[in-house]
Amino acid sequence: MRHRYLTLRSLARVSCVLGLVVLASPLQAGAQQPSAAAALRLFASAGDISAMIAKAKAERKPDQANFIQPVVKATGYTLNLEYRVAGPKAAASVHEKEAEIFFVVEGSGTAVTGGTLRDSSRTNPENLSGSAIDGGETRKLAKGDVLLVPEGVPHWFDPTAGGTLVLLSLHMPHWAH
Repeated sequence: MRHRYLTLRSLARVSCVLGLVVLASPLQAGAQQPSAAAALRLFASAGDISAMIAKAKAERKPDQANFIQPVVKATGYTLNLEYRVAGPKAAASVHEKEAEIFFVVEGSGTAVTGGTLRDSSRTNPENLSGSAIDGGETRKLAKGDVLLVPEGVPHWFDPTAGGTLVLLSLHMPHWAH
């Protein structure tokens, strides 16, 4: 299976997908009637993102590899702000029923995709976790980079090979390969 960075043309397609998520979510929300208005959040400003980054820097515990905050949500889709630091042991993951796109907002680090999870265990019905990845493709990531991880593909941000990464991660269900 090929793993890839998104080109600018592909990024335009991703932007279209994000737009469709925002447009479709009120229709889906009406059909499924979420229990609370907080279940949907369709907009976050640049100021909101900056405040979330400041909160992550202030509230992340020293042994915490990843500080995650939801940015926007629509039925089936979640965009999170992830503040990842080198040092603490970060878990490798496989999302069996959703793809994930990572947008690097700040910083740099190393991502590994593909390969096999080491010390694999089930964290919930749709996800596996591991201590690292054996094999796989290693990429240096920096501000402005975009990485697509299809469903079922192991991925890991190597905590020993990079600095702090601030990412926006979009979880999308049932990605078509």
